[in-house]
Amino acid sequence: MRKIIILYSLLISAGLISCTGSSGKKSALSGTPSDTAAVAQEIPVEGDRQYLVKVGDQAPDFTMQLPDGSEVTLSSLRGKVVMLQFTASWCGVCRKEMPHIESRIWQRHKDNPEFALYGVDRDEPVEKIQELIEATGVTYAIGLDPDADIFGLYAEKKAGITRNIIIDREGKIVMLTRLFEEEEFEQMVETIDSLLGGR
Repeated sequence: MRKIIILYSLLISAGLISCTGSSGKKSALSGTPSDTAAVAQEIPVEGDRQYLVKVGDQAPDFTMQLPDGSEVTLSSLRGKVVMLQFTASWCGVCRKEMPHIESRIWQRHKDNPEFALYGVDRDEPVEKIQELIEATGVTYAIGLDPDADIFGLYAEKKAGITRNIIIDREGKIVMLTRLFEEEEFEQMVETIDSLLGGR
């Protein structure tokens, strides 16, 4: 029984290691947990995804710098359906999900003036964002989040990523996702389509 529990714990850790917070950064290089206790804390309790916000809340406002030096402020996007995708170059799950966001969401709605999609790269320099864009082939904008301050408005700072947040035209959160699960991703695609009137 003890062997089964250990094996189960290792499988869960392996699944989460590429999408956890600071422990994930260190571990992604070796492929093994650098701190078992830190990884264990990342395993979400049933129903707890370590968000600080919930569906129905007004999305916390922020200003984010883009790699070209320009800035975007969330509240300036009021009147649009907005998708925020929290990501980082060291996150394997993010790299897996991003091409799907590109093809299933961004390419479909990028010409719709009522839609905005921004990646928010957690705690990395511009060079890492460029590497991530090249590795995933995405064309949507990805901004900088030094010290994970934007991330910290939405989730516990040490919580893992990938995370997507869908915000309606009034600035209210309508969906929160965690990791890359096919069923939840399909629901997110449908939610965006519905908010945009099926376009």
